[in-house]
Amino acid sequence: MSREVFFLIGRGDAVLWSDAGESALALPDSRARWEALWRHREELELVVHSHPLGPHAFSAEDESTMAAVEPALGKTLAWAVLSPKGLLVRRDGKDETAATLPWWADVLRLASGM
Repeated sequence: MSREVFFLIGRGDAVLWSDAGESALALPDSRARWEALWRHREELELVVHSHPLGPHAFSAEDESTMAAVEPALGKTLAWAVLSPKGLLVRRDGKDETAATLPWWADVLRLASGM
C-alpha cells in the first residue's frame, strides 16, 4: 500500500516523530503533527515527507505549510520530499536533489510503500 509518510528529523539525523496518511496523494492536516512540530521546535532541523507516486517536487500544499510553520516556530527549517526519483531538499530557499541519502530514507521509503 502506498501512502504519504511524515518525519520530523532532529540533530544527528534522529527521527523525532512520524505519522502516516492513508493515501499516496495527500497527508491530511493533523493537530498531533502541529503539536509535535511545536514540542520538538528546539531540536528540529528537517521536516520531510514522502510522495510515493511522485512528483519529485513540493506541492502547492507543501508550499503553504512551509509558509505557515516557519513563522509559527520562529525559525527557518530545511524541508524535504522523498519520491521515487530521490530526496529533494530545500535549504535557504534553494532546492537540490541529495547526492547521498540519510539512513532514515530507506525507512521512509519502506513505510511509504515505494
